[in-house]
Amino acid sequence: MNSNEKAAKMAGVLFILAAVSAVAGLLLYDPILNSTDPLIQGPAHSNQVILGAVMELILVGSAVGTSITMFPYLRRYNETLALGHVLFRFLEAVVITVGIISVLALLTLGREYAAAAAPDPASFYASAASLKAVHDWTFLLGPNFMLGINTMLYSYIFYKSRLVPRFIPILGMTGSVLVFLCALLVMFGVFSQLSVWGALLALPVAANEMILAVWLIRKGFNLSAVPA
Repeated sequence: MNSNEKAAKMAGVLFILAAVSAVAGLLLYDPILNSTDPLIQGPAHSNQVILGAVMELILVGSAVGTSITMFPYLRRYNETLALGHVLFRFLEAVVITVGIISVLALLTLGREYAAAAAPDPASFYASAASLKAVHDWTFLLGPNFMLGINTMLYSYIFYKSRLVPRFIPILGMTGSVLVFLCALLVMFGVFSQLSVWGALLALPVAANEMILAVWLIRKGFNLSAVPA
């Protein structure tokens, strides 16, 4: 296996790892983000919440890794857009990391609430609501807003260069527009992110990443299509 095949397979594996860790993290966060009393349920499921944070850290590393792995090939066609893809992928990772910090801070707040001799429930729950709101916004701006931008950038290069079959970047560009639109509609309160419409609008970009991942693992890049 040559270096080009290894890079393509690595990018594919990282796409799959990012998707799996993202779903796992969301499910593991359930006691602290979706319960009616996160200050009680969070510490009660402390290890589960921390494991969720670890999953999201894996997501962060995998997301950045995909952009770094693909950059040498994308830059051969358009270095400016390739750099833009790395930048927005990095910004996506930063936003997700802020969300991880907010969840861990919420977990610490719950522990302090449980340990306090005479806690002031109003102040604790106000702080908890603020930390949860930070996570909710990062969950929207990272996996939707920033994802829409960086997916459009690499899909456009794939479409023009034919590094992969054109049906894949067409799906990617379509998915990027839809997930970006989803982010805007959620921001303006048209529907919630975790809703039927939110899932439907996010589905094409998720399908694109999985199809692209499988293609890269099995077939790799079509390097003969890349200009010198």
